[in-house]
Amino acid sequence: MKKIVRWIGIGLLGLVVLVFLAAAGLYLSTSRRLNKTYSLPTETIAIPIDADSINRGQRLAIARCAGCHGDNLAGTVIFQDAMLGTISAANLTAGRGIDGARLKDADLIRAIRHGVDHTGRPILTMPSEYYYYINDQELGEMIAYLKTSASVENQLPSTHIQPLGIVLIGAGAFGDLIAAEKIDHQAARPAVVEPGVTVAYGDYLVRAGQCSTCHGDDLQGGKDPDPYAPPAPDLTRRGELAAWSEADFIQVFRTGKTPTGRPLNQYMPWREIGRMTDDELKAMWLYLQSLPPQSVNY
Repeated sequence: MKKIVRWIGIGLLGLVVLVFLAAAGLYLSTSRRLNKTYSLPTETIAIPIDADSINRGQRLAIARCAGCHGDNLAGTVIFQDAMLGTISAANLTAGRGIDGARLKDADLIRAIRHGVDHTGRPILTMPSEYYYYINDQELGEMIAYLKTSASVENQLPSTHIQPLGIVLIGAGAFGDLIAAEKIDHQAARPAVVEPGVTVAYGDYLVRAGQCSTCHGDDLQGGKDPDPYAPPAPDLTRRGELAAWSEADFIQVFRTGKTPTGRPLNQYMPWREIGRMTDDELKAMWLYLQSLPPQSVNY
């Protein structure tokens, strides 16, 4: 009996050692990923100064960025836990960044399009794998607005990940938070899609709007990486949208309620998407209606 207890003890100790070594390995490898410095090509785009472009940039920036950076883009705390760490979305007003300093145009381009901060390191939770599709004109308009927006003071805690949080990020517990790893930074820019009520432009808006983060790569349903988020519905004609009309789709983003009167959950950024024009929402609707309803298992 004593030998059995002894061998059980040795086995448990061995298991603990293996778990520790695995955690240590994840910690080291993930720390290297978080601190990697990216060398990016120099990109120059035109930053407009006319009022119409800046106003359009305001609408685009709020539609695409307010979900994390707040309605006034003054930054928010995305995640905070004593054991895991803190992730803050920067105060972007007056063209600022993570440390509150004014950023150069090139810094803003790298942050939005490549998910890399002004030091060359990756920005956690920045959805640049989707923003990479934003064309030069719209990106220029967004940056024009950020640079000319009124400064709003908002003290935010610095982003800092605790060792346990680093291990869990490495294990994929929160999804893939490092967009910079998923982008081919040397690739040619995606082709520009002309604005219009077309399937192609709707595809562009859905991609740049990061809809697949929650609804899945094929938009047939998925889940936000946030462990508290509910499953996101199928957006193809196989799902709830099969019973909607174009007018219903637009009204959802104007009111935050489905045609049956059900309020959208807090994870659906309908207010931000609702900043889009009717024509932009119509283009998104056309694209979603063009997707074939396929049978899938979640």
